[in-house]
Amino acid sequence: MIGDSGQISGEYLLLAGVLVLVLMVSAVFIASESELNSAMEAARQGVNEGIGTSSSAIYPKQTFNDYSKTKNDLLIPYSVEIVNVSYMDMGYDSNFNKKKIQFKVYVTSSKEFSKSQQVSIGDRINYNLRKSIAITFNTTSSTNKLYNPVFSPHYVFTTANVKWV
Repeated sequence: MIGDSGQISGEYLLLAGVLVLVLMVSAVFIASESELNSAMEAARQGVNEGIGTSSSAIYPKQTFNDYSKTKNDLLIPYSVEIVNVSYMDMGYDSNFNKKKIQFKVYVTSSKEFSKSQQVSIGDRINYNLRKSIAITFNTTSSTNKLYNPVFSPHYVFTTANVKWV
């Protein structure tokens, strides 16, 4: 009888040890996924802000002056809709010692825009996407004024050109 009670304690310790190990491995995976989810949420918020300010023709003074000379159509409110916001893992970036993630935004509009107008709208959308991620991860001081690239604890984020569909 004395030997049997020691067996239960040993099995309990083994089970508890394995459970702690599984929880530690799971915590690392969950933290990584949580960081990507936060980045995706920030990206969508930034895209909405970029489309909203562009569609309402709200621009910084310098941009407004430039558009007054070359892209008058962008000074009139218009409608652009988000089709999709996605990201792709670009692998490990040895320059920053982090995984590189590239966001791609797909949009559509009932209005026809020239290629240069699409690029201008896309640049505004991508700028706001990156800015939103920088604010979310409080890394505005570790990037440039265009927020390109943007950093989080484990990732470096960039954007591809906006795709018009």
